[in-house]
Amino acid sequence: MSQKSDRGAPLRRSGGAPRAKGRADGVRYLVGRAADLNSGHSMKFLMPIRGADEECFVINFRGKFHAYVNRCRHVPMAMDWVDNQFFAERGRYLMCQTHNAYYEPVSGECVAGPPETCGKALYRVPLEIEDGRIYARPPEDEFED
Repeated sequence: MSQKSDRGAPLRRSGGAPRAKGRADGVRYLVGRAADLNSGHSMKFLMPIRGADEECFVINFRGKFHAYVNRCRHVPMAMDWVDNQFFAERGRYLMCQTHNAYYEPVSGECVAGPPETCGKALYRVPLEIEDGRIYARPPEDEFED
């Protein structure tokens, strides 16, 4: 995982201040540079969702970027007991380190762990990559927890 000291910090705009960039189809937030996130690594960020800052994370899985709200579907708590450590099984799955729930990196679906969690999916954060930058949008789906 990346060793940058600003993991978990609020989203930044050029110049270091947080920003939202408006578009006709809604607001998006600058997460970071795609070149800074190597395959098999993750980057945490905060984003306003439903009026509150929610911790989220973006992963680079086999060259593709995916982002989720940092919340296990078994019990609504952060998945990374060790800060910014989401990958398990040599990078094959995302894992909630508290509940040992395993999630597919591409779909966010729980494939192993507590029985009531299997089949549920992490809350996806829509991403856009533009000019080498990663932008996130708040999820449109309502959370069940």
